[in-house]
Amino acid sequence: MSAKPSLTIRRRLRASPERIWSAWTEPRQLVQWFGPDAGPTVQAETNVRKGGRFHIAFHTLDGERHDVSGEYREVVPHQRLVFTWAWRSTPERESLVTVALKPDGDGTVMTLTHEQFFDEAARDAHRSGWTGAVEKLAALVERDTGSD
Repeated sequence: MSAKPSLTIRRRLRASPERIWSAWTEPRQLVQWFGPDAGPTVQAETNVRKGGRFHIAFHTLDGERHDVSGEYREVVPHQRLVFTWAWRSTPERESLVTVALKPDGDGTVMTLTHEQFFDEAARDAHRSGWTGAVEKLAALVERDTGSD
């Protein structure tokens, strides 16, 4: 059996690991950047602890609503966040996301790995979505690096 498709996005951000961690874990910040395009994020709930759950709902510019949820598998504040990922429309297609944060001078290297995709088409769609979301995350944390 061949390995399931995965993707990795690595980005250096001009913000501290603490600032980026907050953007990933605090609902009031998630709603400011989550999603692939300029469509609004309408709901974000997090219980950031091993075994805790999250739920995020957003609309894309085409008007479609997307709901994703999962369980936190590993929580190392300001360093590593690992969580399952399942869309409400296809809950049987659970995959795994790892966000690793490493200090780098006056910034942070963030490595996002999403693995165990159902197929290559799902991976490719997520690559596009994550690329857009990471751009929005960068704009948020680099704009206001002084506020946590």
